[in-house]
Amino acid sequence: MKIEIIKCLKDNYAYLIIDEKNQTACVVDPSEAKPVINFVEKNKINLKYILNTHHHYDHVGGNFELKKKYNCNVIGFIGDKDRIPEIDIFVEDNQIWKEDNFEAKIYHIPGHTTGHIAYHFFKEKKIFTGDTLFSLGCGRIFEGTYEQMFSSLNRIKELPKETEIYCGHEYTLENSNFCLANDSKNLKLKDKIVKIKKKLKNNLPTIPTTLNDEIECNVFLKAKDIMNFSKLRDLKDNF
Repeated sequence: MKIEIIKCLKDNYAYLIIDEKNQTACVVDPSEAKPVINFVEKNKINLKYILNTHHHYDHVGGNFELKKKYNCNVIGFIGDKDRIPEIDIFVEDNQIWKEDNFEAKIYHIPGHTTGHIAYHFFKEKKIFTGDTLFSLGCGRIFEGTYEQMFSSLNRIKELPKETEIYCGHEYTLENSNFCLANDSKNLKLKDKIVKIKKKLKNNLPTIPTTLNDEIECNVFLKAKDIMNFSKLRDLKDNF
């Protein structure tokens, strides 16, 4: 399984998950269709599935055009069946979604939105976390509660530490400033920031990150309890 990172809009990432044996693919959170179409056409890939983590427009904006062009199926959380455009297949918490050679476990991880999910390709140890967990950050709480977001992050924390995390946006450098302000003695964080800046200087994405890196460097994953987490989330909103 190969992952192609496709830049969309200002700072969004869509992810093309490619089965190289038969050149079929899923795309995660296509905020716009054109960059995805360009890559798919250039590389003669058969786009079969759209995997949406949540209903926000900057994650589903390409659904209609991609479905119309490639007749692909749109997968999303059953609780968001009225909010995700062109949805065909409803998935639930803890369900295994399996089609062709693609297989992922669904995690319902509310907080950013009430219907947010992650797709965990457990055999490959890769998880697509949308706007719940970012590299060195977490999503704003728009519809859910602090408790839900804290619980969702702790659920992701339980995965194998070598799990690669693919999130919805290139926010890593901005997030690193907040982490450093609240964890200034963390040498592993400082080392990670050096690597982040080098990647960005070379016009490379800072994603994927690993769960181990996030546990060691992400202040939101280091929060010991809901009170500490809530305080950090409020501080970040005004940082």
